Amino acid sequence: MSPGVATAQQQAELLKDQGNMYFKKERLGAAIDAYTEAITLCPVVPTYWTNRALCHRKRNEWERVEADCRKALELDKDSVKAHYMLGLALLQSKQYGEAIKQLEKALELGRGGKPGTYMVEEIWQELAKARYSEWQQAALIREQRQQELKELCKRLLTEDYERKLALADDNTPSRPQKPVEIDGVIHLDDEDEAAPEDGKSRSSREDLTRIHEIQLSTLDDVFNKASAPDHPSEVPDHLCCKITMDIFRDPVITPSGVTYERATLVEHLRKVGKFDPVTRTALTTEQIVPNLAMKEAVQAYLDEHGWAYKTYS
Repeated sequence: MSPGVATAQQQAELLKDQGNMYFKKERLGAAIDAYTEAITLCPVVPTYWTNRALCHRKRNEWERVEADCRKALELDKDSVKAHYMLGLALLQSKQYGEAIKQLEKALELGRGGKPGTYMVEEIWQELAKARYSEWQQAALIREQRQQELKELCKRLLTEDYERKLALADDNTPSRPQKPVEIDGVIHLDDEDEAAPEDGKSRSSREDLTRIHEIQLSTLDDVFNKASAPDHPSEVPDHLCCKITMDIFRDPVITPSGVTYERATLVEHLRKVGKFDPVTRTALTTEQIVPNLAMKEAVQAYLDEHGWAYKTYS
């Protein structure tokens, strides 16, 4: 390595340190200038880009956050901070699908490093918000489309019902009349007794009305069931941690067969004692393993009941 290159890298590191100092003092403009100079001297260090992106994030300059994070990912595709802040920037522009992909990648990489750290928790919170926002947007569209379809079905059923009523009336023969002489003048008068067809007509109309009411009731049932997953309710107990009572994020199982939230169980073992919180049997962190079946069950539930993501925030 030539002295010139070494000097440039050293200067860039000094500028980064200056930027960090300015950032801690909330002097964001000065921090951005320092990181920018570091990038100019040594543009291949991803940390300089993510540090500057963090400053832009503090100033809500989301387009610049996105640009710096994308550059950082070109240099290091496994940068947790770059994936995380890129996800946040995409959320601001309501690109929920892409934002979720970036946040999921950040969470995956973060868990691979130090599970349970503050950053993993922060990423998870933002991911839950993103998924909830995505569900909320999709649920609103579903509700509008279902309502439009329901109104169309009701209108068609009513039109069919009215058409059949009119047809039934047209097929009913008129009541016969009989001649009556009054003061030497012949008059035509309706029969006093209703024709047998009148009873059939009333019966036919009643049948049509009954069928129409059943159809409308069935239609309501169908659409109520279709919209049920979008209506918030209680999360099933078996999908919740026995300590926090919250829906699982990262479930682990103990030798006793009890499933807990990883971070909560690890904290219990560290602060309270090395035993299973429910069975009270001896337990160490080395004995807990991921409960993949539970994780899949929780994800399946969340896929169908997106409102439950709000419980994470």
